Amino acid sequence: MKINADLHIHSKYSMACSKKMDLPTIAEEAAKKGIDLVATGDCIHPKWMKEIRDNAIDDEKIIIGNTNFSITTEIEDRNRVHHLLILPSISKAQELAEIMGKHGNLATDGRPTVHLDGSEIAEIARDVEALIGPCHAFTPWTAMYAYHDSLKSCYGDMTDYVSFLELGLSADSNYADRISELHRLTFLSNSDAHSPYSNKLAREFNQMEVPDISFEGLKKAILRENNYKVTLNIGFYPQEGKYNESACIKCFTHYSLEESVSHKWKCSVCGGRIKKGVFDRVNELADLSEPMHPDHRPPYLHLMPLSEIIMMALGHASINTKGVQDAWDSLLGKFGDELNVLLYAEPEDMGFVDNRIVDAIIAFRERKVILHPGGGGKYGWIEMPEEKKEKSGAGEKNQSSLFDF
Repeated sequence: MKINADLHIHSKYSMACSKKMDLPTIAEEAAKKGIDLVATGDCIHPKWMKEIRDNAIDDEKIIIGNTNFSITTEIEDRNRVHHLLILPSISKAQELAEIMGKHGNLATDGRPTVHLDGSEIAEIARDVEALIGPCHAFTPWTAMYAYHDSLKSCYGDMTDYVSFLELGLSADSNYADRISELHRLTFLSNSDAHSPYSNKLAREFNQMEVPDISFEGLKKAILRENNYKVTLNIGFYPQEGKYNESACIKCFTHYSLEESVSHKWKCSVCGGRIKKGVFDRVNELADLSEPMHPDHRPPYLHLMPLSEIIMMALGHASINTKGVQDAWDSLLGKFGDELNVLLYAEPEDMGFVDNRIVDAIIAFRERKVILHPGGGGKYGWIEMPEEKKEKSGAGEKNQSSLFDF
């Protein structure tokens, strides 16, 4: 069976997270996005663990409505690197909590910091039968490649146990597959959502072929056993991420790597710190001039949350305006979920909404969009081309098939 899965989110017990990140709300919003399997996140936080138990069918199954949950947590190691763990059961999550509780305070934040390094966390993950991989691996804060130049540097003797890598919002498969040590890993594209709103939850997700919706089924897909696998990564254009290009973290002026070095990573405009972007970091790490995708690598589909496409098409300042919400509700009422609208709905069947919205969805499908890269902590943005731009060929460098390879 083919499912859509977002395997990294947070609960209301994580810092800077919406109080609406409770399991029933997450389940309801995930269904609207077309997500079959969503992470619990934060499973070793004691209060969230209780809520997981209260909503569970048994030790392994948490199902609310039509939404299934995968038991997960993100852990920060003593070197500030974040790791995603996917666990087989609530009892194994409790076992993990008991171990991690000896190395950090699990009650202060849903994503705890522990006094262990990556290899030690990976060894514990193995002992509790969890899958593990680095979160948002390329971002300049709290990521593996922010502090390490290789998997081995981070995970040591446990490197071979690492089974996946989370790309993060500022990278895609084309970026990561320029680094040959990553070719054996399964790539995951997850939202890292801190709120259940339509532009956060499942803003990135994975399509998978699994035998069933269970930990064992998920494990088979990630380990690529018996022809099960991730069949599609769906997410942002890397340029949309907050740290795609090197830029000042105060005034957001962008710099090339050479300019950053010559300025000694100090902004010439405001004196702020220039933070190295993912694009430049990948160029530093890459041992391949062009991406070489292994046979198991699925296509990467660049999409954007429907609410943001509607907002841009209508020229509104927020996804929460009545115009955006009315159009979003109408489209979901007709086609069921966001994925059906974004990928499969026929243009003539969407005629009940503003034609600018239909044009924007089509432009996105055909990649006729103009990219403005993010950097320094400020998201990039996408501009929908005007008719005259399309006729003159503006933005053609972004026009290719919907799939990258």
